[in-house]
Amino acid sequence: MAGKGETKSRILDAAELLFAEHGFNETSLRTITSKAGVNLASVNYHYGDKKTLVRAVLSRYLDIFMPALKSELERLLTRDDFTMEDVFHCTKSPLVSLNDCRTNGATVFMSLLGRGYTDVQGHLRWFIVTRYDKVLSLFVTAVCRANPSLDPETLFWRLHFTLGASVFTMASSAALCEIAENDFSSHVKTEDLIDRLVPYLAAGVGAPIEPNISLVKQVAN
Repeated sequence: MAGKGETKSRILDAAELLFAEHGFNETSLRTITSKAGVNLASVNYHYGDKKTLVRAVLSRYLDIFMPALKSELERLLTRDDFTMEDVFHCTKSPLVSLNDCRTNGATVFMSLLGRGYTDVQGHLRWFIVTRYDKVLSLFVTAVCRANPSLDPETLFWRLHFTLGASVFTMASSAALCEIAENDFSSHVKTEDLIDRLVPYLAAGVGAPIEPNISLVKQVAN
């Protein structure tokens, strides 16, 4: 008979794979219990409800990723001068380290984050923003120091565009690396992928701010 710790791990492992593959909305608790080989009462006992289970799945990654990112950002912010690329490079080591904790950890983590947005899991966004607010504030501070001209609304959109590009790239990393190997005979690891992604993200977030066209027309009239 499985112990409590083993049962919890089996539930988390099953939920993680199903959430990443099918999304949060399309994955029922019964599907998770069937894959984990446990009864529904076990999920209710250990997690209470589906929202709590979703947060527990993400926490396995966030509790590793966020403290590591915090250390990288704090080190960066001691410098007098740094670029937007330097800011995004702070995510590299924390992200790659997830592969040491879980098989394809970085890919699964980014897939789960993406699912949190596409499945409109507002409670998950609230959970991340509330629990890891200090780390997120450090990241925003670093971005604003690298480009002080960014206004709050522009920053909001650009960071979410960044998240979208990052999620697609990392969640599709296996396919992208296979294509690169077939087309260019290039063997790409997670580290290489991040190194290629960072300049693109940095250029997008740090791009000059175009004037609002409608506002310009109003002023002209």
